[in-house]
Amino acid sequence: MEPNNISVVVPMLNEAENAASLIAEILEASNQCPIKEIVIVNDASTDKTPDVVLELKKQYPQIRLVSHSTRAGQSAGNRTGIIYATGPLIVTMDGDGQNNPADIPKLYHKYTETPEAHMILVAGQREKRIDSLLKKFTSRTGNGIRRTLLQDGVRDTGCSLKLFRRADFLMLPYFNHMHRFLPALFLREHGTIALVDVSHRSREAGVSKYGFWDRLWAGIFDIFGVLWLKARAPKKISIEEVK
Repeated sequence: MEPNNISVVVPMLNEAENAASLIAEILEASNQCPIKEIVIVNDASTDKTPDVVLELKKQYPQIRLVSHSTRAGQSAGNRTGIIYATGPLIVTMDGDGQNNPADIPKLYHKYTETPEAHMILVAGQREKRIDSLLKKFTSRTGNGIRRTLLQDGVRDTGCSLKLFRRADFLMLPYFNHMHRFLPALFLREHGTIALVDVSHRSREAGVSKYGFWDRLWAGIFDIFGVLWLKARAPKKISIEEVK
């Protein structure tokens, strides 16, 4: 594939009502940036999600479907999709339609404008979150604690819309829930973080897969694991092959 081709990775759990419209919007965004592949990761859905995707795949060969045998969560879904992806650039996004695919070109253009660096993460930040008061409260609380302790400089790591090089992601230590801590993990590797304000939409169908405790306490627990990783971060060194 060409150097800047993008694979869009979308984990889905019981998103049969949202899959077709979301994929159509990603295909529309491909007119504005080099999206060449859409990798849908079916996280052991119990509805018609895989059937909907397979039907669309007949018409759009750039769609790929990978399925988990048991539910593994969003971080595992992202990792599976990234492993199976063939593009050198990855965009991750939620499967519920709340991330707007029309923002993908913004992330891509930010990436192309960012000076070359060892590792680059372009992270979307929701300008105006469209969610319940409870979700907003837990998200702001978790983000505040995370930002204070990890000093990653990002106000909204909960936004799943991100762009990075596939090879960079595969260098990171993997653990469950790591998708919430990508900025800190990239900074641990002396990478560059570029931020882009993106939109956020209400969920049109289906139900959220996260509850109060998932969003708040699990995130706080994981912060201490990331702090441990930061304390043992590799030194920044220059490497040159001797010939």
